[in-house]
Amino acid sequence: MKQLSFKSQGVALALFVSMGLMATVLTPVVALAQQTIVKGLPDFTELVEQVGPSVVNIRTLEKVRSQPGNGGGMDEETQELFRRFFGIPMPNTPNNPNAPRQAPRQGRTPAPEESQPRGVGSGFILTSDGLIMTNAHVVDGADEVLVTLTDKREFKAKIIGVDKRSDVAVVKIQATGLPAVKVGDVSRLKVGEWVMAIGSPFGLDNTVTAGIVSAKQRDTGDYLPLIQTDVAINPGNSGGPLINMRGEVVGINSQIYSRSGGFMGISFSIPMDEAMRVSEQLRATGRVTRGRIGVQIEPVTKELAESIGLGKAQGALVNRIEPGAPADKAGLEAGDVILKIDGKPIEKSSDLPRLVGNTKPGTKSNLTIFRRGASKELSIVIAELEPEKVAKPSSEPEEKPKSANSVQGLGLMVADLTDAQKADLKIKGGVRVESVMEPAIKAGLREGDVILAVGNIEVTQAKDFTVAIGKLDKSKPVSVLFKRGELTRYTLVRPNS
Repeated sequence: MKQLSFKSQGVALALFVSMGLMATVLTPVVALAQQTIVKGLPDFTELVEQVGPSVVNIRTLEKVRSQPGNGGGMDEETQELFRRFFGIPMPNTPNNPNAPRQAPRQGRTPAPEESQPRGVGSGFILTSDGLIMTNAHVVDGADEVLVTLTDKREFKAKIIGVDKRSDVAVVKIQATGLPAVKVGDVSRLKVGEWVMAIGSPFGLDNTVTAGIVSAKQRDTGDYLPLIQTDVAINPGNSGGPLINMRGEVVGINSQIYSRSGGFMGISFSIPMDEAMRVSEQLRATGRVTRGRIGVQIEPVTKELAESIGLGKAQGALVNRIEPGAPADKAGLEAGDVILKIDGKPIEKSSDLPRLVGNTKPGTKSNLTIFRRGASKELSIVIAELEPEKVAKPSSEPEEKPKSANSVQGLGLMVADLTDAQKADLKIKGGVRVESVMEPAIKAGLREGDVILAVGNIEVTQAKDFTVAIGKLDKSKPVSVLFKRGELTRYTLVRPNS
């Protein structure tokens, strides 16, 4: 074997020493980097110890009339049939084909009621004296509610109030000195922030799962802009808390998106600020009072906003007004776009029901609306939300129109409305569509529709319609405000060139 010279050996020795020093220096650096990565991950142990005792398991029971000695739900005649023709003794009889039959049904004492399991959910302690918050769907309709604490104590709970619209409920147990949760500020919650859930999925008490906030302000209902997370939520988690890294409850776990019935990576929680507003009313009166103005609305699309001169897609487009409702009394019209209420902007149509619903009935509010190219202020008195009235179809015979006009390019033939038709539709003007061709068919218009405005120009009779069409730019889509049945809406017609 060839040996290195003394000089070469010296170089090799120096290189070895240098590499050894480098390894000595790099080892703690790598360890520090690994330690930093580990420290960057959240540790939920302290949160579990802090909030865990405040989370409860909720079991609900329902009373059913038991049928003692009925062979698992069968009546006496069915049991006798099985005994006679198949020789099968039923569970309620001795193992003897000649066992005596039960007394006739009409002379039998009514069977007693028994409590049977109805469902399992979760909840959390709001106050140390036993107020507990959960989902409405967990306890609604239950005959009995049982609450089990983490120390295994079990209490029979009283339902204080249930609000199905928000899916929030409050129940009360007779106990003191309970560990209450801290309520967090939802406005500080950020998308991407770590959150944790504790609950009883499939009846497995005190199960902890974690994830991040995927989105905020998800519209899945009229009154609830929900928090979306990827925290694992399953049946039984309903009503449990969503907790931030400060140990504060920021939401109530309520819904999941699933095609299988189990968790698929998308879950929704009720924001705690909304839930607290509801719970305060439930605790005070046992019910929730919401405001209403009596309109039916739909979103404003970008294309529609541009065509009517609104600029950007914002607000709530009114397509129906309930007769005699606050909106009707305030002078609101179908086709108006509501932009603000009491100075609060309505960015999307779902903002309106929430803002109106949170307004106390009897309050005088100001609406900013957009009507036929211009903004306008209206004063309105908020009424209390009540069940919607079903509009009855008119039984009046329809009179023939006075005249008809054909408009080239839009594919429409329209006619004046009779006085009876106007009264029946509760409108002052407009023209009735007599026949439809392209491009009006493509825009969704059909015979019988009543056109109220074209390109922000109000139409009261057929000749007005013709004049309005003549003033429009035929190279651009034409916005048409029309009424069909109880609904009023916009459509865009692209004229034939």
